[in-house]
Amino acid sequence: MAIDLAVVPVAGQGTRLLPSTKSQPKEMLPVGRKPVVQYVVEELANSGIGRLMFITGPGKASIENHFDTNWELITFLRETGREELLEELDFERQSLEYFYTRQRRQLGLGHAVLCARPLVGDQPFVVALGDSIIGVNAQSNIVARMVERFEADGADVVVAFEEVPREEVVRYGIARPADGEPGDVFELADLVEKPSVDEAPSQLAVAARYVLSPRIFDALASTEPGKGGEIQLTDAIRRVLADGGRGIGIRLQSSERRFDIGNFGSYFRAFTEFALADPRYGDELRAFVRERIDPAGDGDAGCS
Repeated sequence: MAIDLAVVPVAGQGTRLLPSTKSQPKEMLPVGRKPVVQYVVEELANSGIGRLMFITGPGKASIENHFDTNWELITFLRETGREELLEELDFERQSLEYFYTRQRRQLGLGHAVLCARPLVGDQPFVVALGDSIIGVNAQSNIVARMVERFEADGADVVVAFEEVPREEVVRYGIARPADGEPGDVFELADLVEKPSVDEAPSQLAVAARYVLSPRIFDALASTEPGKGGEIQLTDAIRRVLADGGRGIGIRLQSSERRFDIGNFGSYFRAFTEFALADPRYGDELRAFVRERIDPAGDGDAGCS
């Protein structure tokens, strides 16, 4: 049976984006003209996912509201002669099923995935982090490629990876490929969480997308909490691999850069890139930015 279920964890508090996230989820912050989580859902829908289970927490009701059909708004737009704006609500009419459950305590990503066990049961599933967009405007088929490899290779774990600069490996879970020089698809021997630059087995960082067999749940249930009392998904994946499970790694393509909306620096970069790529406003914004950087128009940005 084809995998059509994705778990989307969105329970994090987004403290690195305060005060913007005090009263709204970071997953609902706009990047260009859409909230972050809408890009994630559209990417999953385009990859054949039909059911989505959001793992939510306090203050996340606006995510549920966003994906509901708002008949009052639709009626208002029609009655006021602004039917052209209905195109902006096309995502409401996608034939997707949405489910929501609470992560009642903030005990890490692994615990959030474990909260999905009652719905997922004994079927394989996708995990897509709700604060990470893959590719400008989510133009990525990484999940479809991962599902294809999972099913074709009889894998237990498929993980997406993005190559990062050597000095940045200390910030990520890093792949240990079974072979020395991994290609775009490779056997995954292990994961190393935030290694030192000298100890990193590669420069391939976990990139917010996973396909998992249901055996991950027993691994999560037996994984001891680590730093901060959190249960890490990476630790449970390592347990599955150590117990003989097969792991596959897939690299993101050059057009599939990950946009992690985790702090203001990454958020500003993502918003700017998406806004500049906007077919309606991109050219106007580009001219504005160029004028602000180089008001004299002589190629000198005013830096000394």
